Amino acid sequence: MKSKMSRVVQSLLAIITFFMVWEIASRFLQKTLLPSPILVFRQFPVLFHEKESWLHLEASFYRVFLGLFFSVVGGFLLGLGMGTFKKIATFSDALVYFTYPIPKMALLPIVMLLGGLGDQSKIIMIVLIVLPQVTIAVRDAIRDIPKNYYDVYRTLKASKLQCFWAITLPATLPAIFSSVRVSLGTALSILFFTENYGTEYGLGYFIMDSWTRMDYPSMYGGILVLAICGFLLFLTIDLITHYLFRWRKN
Repeated sequence: MKSKMSRVVQSLLAIITFFMVWEIASRFLQKTLLPSPILVFRQFPVLFHEKESWLHLEASFYRVFLGLFFSVVGGFLLGLGMGTFKKIATFSDALVYFTYPIPKMALLPIVMLLGGLGDQSKIIMIVLIVLPQVTIAVRDAIRDIPKNYYDVYRTLKASKLQCFWAITLPATLPAIFSSVRVSLGTALSILFFTENYGTEYGLGYFIMDSWTRMDYPSMYGGILVLAICGFLLFLTIDLITHYLFRWRKN
């Protein structure tokens, strides 16, 4: 209980420190380009009532959720195949190592041409970032499982499905959540960039639109909303991993 309270207090101190530094920088510069965080927070009711920021938030969350969902499911299946079937290991490894280093932003024109300017292309960009990391993490987790674990279950006449539920799945779940946590920040950055093309809804569009209008309080408000969304996603992943993997030392 004390450790949990300590984490909460430290998290609050970190957030307070961030806003204190922001406030000091705003007072030091004294420019409209960097408004006070107090002014930005006062702008929040206007953002959600008059400017309907909740529509932008809904659009961005929808894209992130679907992108992460398809990445986790697809990455798990691909990693499972790559880690289980040794006959295709060399071929699959070479394919991943050749395609993974390609900058995903370089693929944006191709994705937009094939997937259009709507939600589909934005979701595909998120999948292109997160799926390879999940795939590699799952593959490595399966290959690191000691073979004697399966031998023990086979001596007990366990089926392949029982071995999967008892050994393979528990070994790969931590790798999945870790890879999603690592790639989440990059996925949000890509989402912000892609939402400036072919759409009128999304936090990326809202932030850039506020910037072009020189509405800096709204711009920083949109950035804060995006940061809060990312924070809540990270927190959700941490809570899920905490309850699923209680056997692990924190």
